[in-house]
Amino acid sequence: MGRRSWFAGISHFNPNDKAFPSVTVRLPMPTADPMLLTKAAHALAPHIVDGVRYPRAGIMVTDLKPTGNQSPLSFSVNAHEEKHIGTLLEDVSKEYGRGAIGLGAAGVKGGPDWSMKRGMLSPRYTTHWDELPIAKAS
Repeated sequence: MGRRSWFAGISHFNPNDKAFPSVTVRLPMPTADPMLLTKAAHALAPHIVDGVRYPRAGIMVTDLKPTGNQSPLSFSVNAHEEKHIGTLLEDVSKEYGRGAIGLGAAGVKGGPDWSMKRGMLSPRYTTHWDELPIAKAS
């Protein structure tokens, strides 16, 4: 079955931070159920260390299979998929916009109390012509 791995990365510039938590969860059946995936992601929570700043995090997904290629003899049916929760979340997002609904804290309105540093942002001339530098000759 599919595996999902979650990790949180530390800053390499802070020698005091030693934690680099990661966890891999083997799912009992192929699924695209956001509730089951969110529940599996909580396996990382006990490994997060208070006071450590994690500037990056990620998810690795392996053993993917196209939808509909599951074994017809699969005896375990996921209750959330049976109720089409994932489809409901997608439909609400399409109708009311991204962020209108979510699971857990993802459904809470309000922006983060942080913002990405923009000091080293790469130029975007190739995609934003209005930012193209202008050269003047005299």
